[in-house]
Amino acid sequence: MKKYLIEYINKKPLKMISYDEYMDLVLYHPRFGYYMKEREKIGRSGDFITSSNISNVMGKTFAKWFADLVKEQKVSPHFCEIGAGNGRFAHAFLSEWYALDNPKLTYTIIEKSPYHIKLQKEKFEEEWYVQYIEDLTELKNDNGLIFSNELFDALPVHVVTMQQGHLYEVMVTVENGELVETLCLLSNHKITSFLKEHKVVIPEGHRIEIPLYMEDVFLKMEKALSKGMIVTIDYGYSNEEWQEPIRKDGSLRGYYRHELIRNVLEHPGEMDITSHIHWDALVNMGNKYGIHTVEKKRQDEFLLSIGILDQLENHQDPNPFSEVNKRNRAIRSLIMPSGMSPSFQVLVQLKA
Repeated sequence: MKKYLIEYINKKPLKMISYDEYMDLVLYHPRFGYYMKEREKIGRSGDFITSSNISNVMGKTFAKWFADLVKEQKVSPHFCEIGAGNGRFAHAFLSEWYALDNPKLTYTIIEKSPYHIKLQKEKFEEEWYVQYIEDLTELKNDNGLIFSNELFDALPVHVVTMQQGHLYEVMVTVENGELVETLCLLSNHKITSFLKEHKVVIPEGHRIEIPLYMEDVFLKMEKALSKGMIVTIDYGYSNEEWQEPIRKDGSLRGYYRHELIRNVLEHPGEMDITSHIHWDALVNMGNKYGIHTVEKKRQDEFLLSIGILDQLENHQDPNPFSEVNKRNRAIRSLIMPSGMSPSFQVLVQLKA
């Protein structure tokens, strides 16, 4: 990947590329991209872990919640998951769905990684109706629910910084055979429009990620739904939080074998790259396209509100490795302040 990038950048007229283009290459290149490789990425043997992979509890809890929506609010029994990873959430969701007295469900997965598709299909039962599509544009006139867990944080972003009163875009170039950053006066009008539309203020000396892809993806969701819901789980900041001094270096970072890497130019194609999302912008996009916010809560608060404690069992099992004990520990890890959930938000939006 590094050799490919150096050759690619040196062929550019200005010998540089944006972080947006860099991330698109190192994450999604069909041969060298991180997400496209045949290797484990999620879990202890991978580079990072998601809350839905702690146990099956999260998928089962969402299945019960969605079943209530279908029965009580007449939502269509169609659940679309974007980026299903190793398939653990989908497997837990489907197992719980069919264990209950629920109507037939259409479960749609949008997944780019051939490796992840293989892992997912190994987990699914033949009688479960799981369909795969390559892009949201293939989902038309849907009135179900579109779900994503850590989707927007993995989208390529531009990086800008305010220096001596001027906005610069942080670019990637090559010096002495190494990938390094360089600054150019900001000339991308899409970035300046994003800053203005979503009221993003960048203090002097700060840098920040600008997710231009976010609106493209959200617009596809809006067009796919005739009516229905969008549920987004991710980590991010409000406009006010972005301006805090602790955020001055931005949020772009990598995860390599569970180690946080601040310089995302290291290990190209070998590690996950992520950034915190702009929550205010995502809410604004919903308002812009007629999809209003139902609620936005911390993940632990949301899971409590949809009944995760219903799966907590009283028991006297002395075996700490029993299934009941493991499930109870997983539930606690998802709702306790010391766990992962307080770092995540759940945004529920509705197109009526």
